[in-house]
Amino acid sequence: MKTDMLLEMYERMVLIRKYEERIYFLFLEGNMPGTIHQSHGQEACAVGMLHTLANEDYMTTTHRPAGHCLAKGVTLKRMMAEMFAKSSGCCGGYGGAMHTGDMSVGAVPAIAIVGGGVPVAVGIGLSCKMRRTQNVCVAFMGDGASNEGAVHEAMNGAAIWKLPVIFAIENNLYGASTHINKTACVKDLAERGAAYGIPAEVVDGNDVFAVSKAAKRAIARARSGEGPTLLELKTYRIGGHSRNDANGYRTREEEAKWAQKDPIKRMRETLILDKTCTAAELDALEAKVEKDIDEAVEYARREPSPRPEDALNHVYATGGLL
Repeated sequence: MKTDMLLEMYERMVLIRKYEERIYFLFLEGNMPGTIHQSHGQEACAVGMLHTLANEDYMTTTHRPAGHCLAKGVTLKRMMAEMFAKSSGCCGGYGGAMHTGDMSVGAVPAIAIVGGGVPVAVGIGLSCKMRRTQNVCVAFMGDGASNEGAVHEAMNGAAIWKLPVIFAIENNLYGASTHINKTACVKDLAERGAAYGIPAEVVDGNDVFAVSKAAKRAIARARSGEGPTLLELKTYRIGGHSRNDANGYRTREEEAKWAQKDPIKRMRETLILDKTCTAAELDALEAKVEKDIDEAVEYARREPSPRPEDALNHVYATGGLL
């Protein structure tokens, strides 16, 4: 990869991490409504899967959408404004942390229902095929969502119709607080691809280079009309399931083991070791990200809130008697 691309990927991963860290403290300070489900530690999955896609390609996300949205191109300021429930937010202030997205960059607004985005991705894939656009859709899901019935129906449909969909399971070991070994008997969730005739691959989800290579193969296959691919990205969320989760179900030894595999730390070490850039250059890039986030927070604070009458927008009713 060219140096510019590598630095862009690193910057995007740092942006996701620092954005979510800032959001976490803003919530704790009582400056934001609602709750959050964060993806600390899973940045390589988002950036590795999405960095080569065009705006005309699509992505469906999960109830943990911030990293995916920022990686797909939703702007930092519009994301931050959404967190402050401002009308200039990426979803007009209607969505909040679990419903971010921006169709102008192919980021389908998140559906908080576990696994809910996967059937939508298959519908998008069918649309792309019918319109002969050669565009693709990446469908993210967690390990817990991979057990949902709708997800299996969607995978089967995508396989039968050879749709341009890449299924990306972010296996962070836990569905909320339940370990995957209590909900699935297969060693690797990628084994399930064989049931649908879908090529599948297990990938180190904390290695952005490995994720990128696997994503490129799957995307090329989808664009050429060969159908879907299933990628299982082995990863780990540093934080809890949501902001009130103290992680009592995980051991400190397990957390320490995965901390050594931090995707940002690994990419930073690789860039320096390969002499792609210096530590000082990466430090400057990280400082720039911090500044951008400061500016986004100030921007969001200044932006207008929705008007009371805006609550009636985007509301639809069916005809007939109630």
